[in-house]
Amino acid sequence: MAKQLQTADEARQSLKRGVDILANAVKTTLGPKGRNVALDKKFGAPTVTHDGVTVAKEIELKDPFENMGAQLLKEAATKTNDIAGDGTTTATVLAQAIVHEGLRNVAAGANPMLLKRGIDLGVAAVVEALKAQSTEVSTKDQIAQVASISAADQEIGDLIAEVMEKVGKDGVITVEEGRGREYEKEYTEGMQIDRGYISSYFVTNTERMEAVLEDPLILITDKKISAISDILPVLEKALAVTKNFVIIAEDVDGEALATLVVNKLRGTLNVLAVKAPGFGDRRKEMLRDIAILTGGQVISEEIGRKLDSGTVQDLGRARRVVSDKDNTTIIEGRGDEKAIKSRVDQIRLQIETTTSDFDREKLQERLAKLAGGVAVIRVGAATETELKEKKHRVEDALSATRAAVEEGFVPGGGIALLNAISALDSVKSEGDIATGVNILRRALQEPIRQIAANAGQDGSVVYQNVLRYESEGKTNVGYDVIKGDYVDMVEAGIIEAVKVTRSAVENAGSVAGMILTTEALVTDLPEEKSSGSGGGMPGGGMDY
Repeated sequence: MAKQLQTADEARQSLKRGVDILANAVKTTLGPKGRNVALDKKFGAPTVTHDGVTVAKEIELKDPFENMGAQLLKEAATKTNDIAGDGTTTATVLAQAIVHEGLRNVAAGANPMLLKRGIDLGVAAVVEALKAQSTEVSTKDQIAQVASISAADQEIGDLIAEVMEKVGKDGVITVEEGRGREYEKEYTEGMQIDRGYISSYFVTNTERMEAVLEDPLILITDKKISAISDILPVLEKALAVTKNFVIIAEDVDGEALATLVVNKLRGTLNVLAVKAPGFGDRRKEMLRDIAILTGGQVISEEIGRKLDSGTVQDLGRARRVVSDKDNTTIIEGRGDEKAIKSRVDQIRLQIETTTSDFDREKLQERLAKLAGGVAVIRVGAATETELKEKKHRVEDALSATRAAVEEGFVPGGGIALLNAISALDSVKSEGDIATGVNILRRALQEPIRQIAANAGQDGSVVYQNVLRYESEGKTNVGYDVIKGDYVDMVEAGIIEAVKVTRSAVENAGSVAGMILTTEALVTDLPEEKSSGSGGGMPGGGMDY
């Protein structure tokens, strides 16, 4: 197919227009006084959301060159969401600011490659400065504050803090749509492993892309299953009890996988195959954990057992197994309580005696999965539209809270980014590289300006007032847009996860650097619509 091209300044201006269209839609959601965005759906009511990445994902532009700019910027939001689960609007605002400043300097004759190098050096310095500002999350109140700021809702913050306290920081928390108008909580014992279904054909819920099996039997083995004959004897015995069957094995492929998929599609068997978690000796121990939790046995040739010797008594049981492409959760394993407690005590003893930090970390993960729990938050609302919007906010707040527990928190409201600007003074650079560093310096001011603008204030005035407090040594003072006053952000509970802020800076710098260094755009020529023949139907106007 023939292509069309744009180069040099024409290409950069097209990218800039695309960046601006997407960013201007997304950044209206920033801050507690940020507005919502309504997204049209072909069927049903529009989706109203406060979530930046949800807005970004919906945007496709008619002009293919401008669309390239929008899609590149979308990458910053999407990547930040994947890593931290929040901060997507901040990443978008930062990337737009870097692109604006960068293109202005390129037009004045600066070298884009050197500008990018300066931006990269600046990003590295800012990330280290953010980590240095970080404070460990140590109280339930701090968890509630992080969640409240992310969701712009105190009720959601208190709810998430309560649930996280119940299941522990390593517990599994899922968010579902409720039937009433209030938030509901449900706690269930369970274990999550970081392996999803082997084939998407095992999915039972196509909307959520999940495989959900109720009261299944669970085959646990460290062997790779390629031939269906290996598991046919135990499969036939299991079918006499239930159609729901889960396989956790090193791998399932070839004829075995094909046969399972065919039987699943025919409805003969409701099956799910999952790869065993971990590697080497750690995998063997994790499989034993699963076996003890579910009351089954690990069928392994190491203990003289072959797959075809398996019986129903060797199979584990659970109330429910839920699997997506990345994770599998075993809920209410039917294992013996004494055996589970003994296993937990054994892992605790190993944690105390091990000398390796890495081994200790992995043992603690296993302990949390075995002794921790699963919590479900059900979101209620008066209408379907409101429910989806609230569910988005709860999911973002949960991600932000987990990120804060993982890497700590920093002052919110754009203050952490302003405090990190001083780290750029120590970056050794000159010429266009120094200009790149200064581009980032200007961009880091943009989130606080945008938060203020969304609250109906003059961003420049708010920024200058915060700088004045900073010059007096009050580095945590920022603008509380709800109260309309300048407060110590940490004392006021306006905090955010350092992982969220760090990811936003890293991804904004990366994507903006790519846009600045792009000199040519290539895309398909639009297809010409063939003109119809104007003759109409033969015999038109005749009577029959």
